[in-house]
Amino acid sequence: MSNMIDSRSNNYGRNAVLPLVALLSASGVGVVLTGLRIERTGDWTYVFLVWNLMLAWLPLIFAIGVHTRHQRREKSGWRLYGLAVLWLLFFPNAPYIFTDMIHTMGGFLSTFWYDYILVLLFGFIGFMLGFVSLYLMQTVVAERMGRRASWYFIVAMAWLSGFAVYMGRFLRWNSWDVVVHPVKVGQALGHFAFHPWAEQTSLIFSALFATFMFLGYLMLYALTHLQPRQTLGVIV
Repeated sequence: MSNMIDSRSNNYGRNAVLPLVALLSASGVGVVLTGLRIERTGDWTYVFLVWNLMLAWLPLIFAIGVHTRHQRREKSGWRLYGLAVLWLLFFPNAPYIFTDMIHTMGGFLSTFWYDYILVLLFGFIGFMLGFVSLYLMQTVVAERMGRRASWYFIVAMAWLSGFAVYMGRFLRWNSWDVVVHPVKVGQALGHFAFHPWAEQTSLIFSALFATFMFLGYLMLYALTHLQPRQTLGVIV
């Protein structure tokens, strides 16, 4: 049994290297492009993208921790559950970067296309970071609770993320406000729970973003499960 677990852990480690290197490389390019914009314009406005990208990396780090402990057959424990809770709190930071596109809508400046592509790049990296972390968590849920439950988990996370991104973009809440301002966060959640139609913008935005999250994840999930013989008939 221990040999089998070690083998699975080693396979996971080898398979995870390429995606991590790609994500690290893309993140590095994004940081360099942000630095070049600052050097050219003297404007530090878009440095917030680097901070948001750092936050987007956190759920992947937590998910790797959960997945690693799961591979070691840790059924419970405060470390495993603690990492899972941290992942849940910080996961919306990954897709949240896409909403930073709003900062490019202030007018057609000379750097418009540079800024547009820069934010789009950071948003794409954030989404991919979220995809990998969500995939790892789905794997854990599937092995513990079954495949069907894992897809219920994906749907739930899409809806929760849509609402969390709304709270972050429009209400300016952060993940750590759950700990720093628990009463205010609880009051806000209670308001939405008892008066769900009071703010139609929150429902519409949350639903749209949840749909975007779910469909994006579904397409990427399908692509990662292509077999060599299925790749457009190129490999036979």
